[in-house]
Amino acid sequence: MSDASGRSERGDALARRRAEAAARVERLRAELGAVRTARGENSDDDEHDPEGATMSQLWSQSSGLLDAAVRELDELDAALARVASGDYGVCRRCGRAIDPARLDARPAAALCIDCARLAG
Repeated sequence: MSDASGRSERGDALARRRAEAAARVERLRAELGAVRTARGENSDDDEHDPEGATMSQLWSQSSGLLDAAVRELDELDAALARVASGDYGVCRRCGRAIDPARLDARPAAALCIDCARLAG
């Protein structure tokens, strides 16, 4: 596989992951909106409801998942920009090539494993 086709395959895989992450962000935003609406409509003290998660728990969980999904989306956008500029797979800190196995595991990785450990 040539370097250009490898970048193209990585770019395609990143674009698919980005689309999945964007869909997840939208779904989580909708869930958070539903929780916000439910919290506004329900003035009862849900903290003592024995029938499952409280509104506060749902809010906390949904907002945490949304934050993580937005971070992933930002990382994927940055990785796609590196693909476009030809810098994908090059460590942003030391300038060495990022091991392909690391890119398989973390396609949006901007640091080689050694620099990621230092940044830790």
